Amino acid sequence: MKTYSGGCLCGEIRYEVTADPGPSRICWCRDCQRIASNGTANVVFPSAALKVTGTTGQHEKTADSGNTVTRRFCPKCGTQLFSDSTGRQGLTVVRLGTLDDPSSIKPTATIWSASAPSWACIDGALEVFKGPPPSVPHKK
Repeated sequence: MKTYSGGCLCGEIRYEVTADPGPSRICWCRDCQRIASNGTANVVFPSAALKVTGTTGQHEKTADSGNTVTRRFCPKCGTQLFSDSTGRQGLTVVRLGTLDDPSSIKPTATIWSASAPSWACIDGALEVFKGPPPSVPHKK
């Protein structure tokens, strides 16, 4: 099992994850486009493996899937860090760009490609889903 660390732009929020990474994807849903002005690159980890230092802000929204998604961010610099969904309880999505070594985990799929703008760079070497990804198995 590997340990990953990361944080926000200003350093107010730091985190460490001790777990093997789950699925890693580039997401083009409209919500991700709004928070990043682009697609977001993400990895799924067990929530219990994530230890956060500092206090995150949060925003809840009902996603196109019907699930409630809670996005957590640094209230000082605004960096989007994590998201949790009622549809995948016990799992947390971590934004790859916030890892100290963002190259340590490579996306393997693109999701919500049908929502991507015409100028989006979609890597043909990755598995592509027009909508949501397949269910993520939860390992305790």
